[in-house]
Amino acid sequence: MGVLHVIWVIVKILLIILAVLFVIYFLNLDQKLMAWFYKLVNKVFDRKKTDIKF
Repeated sequence: MGVLHVIWVIVKILLIILAVLFVIYFLNLDQKLMAWFYKLVNKVFDRKKTDIKF
């Protein structure tokens, strides 16, 4: 295994990571995931009894 082979593997891995991040950015998947997560969290906390007294 030569140095050139190791560099080529690192470049391929970085290109794959870059492609995945671009797809996430282009399709706005991070915001869609956070919207789903907020809905889930709100369901949990809306059922809790509050103890706030004004």
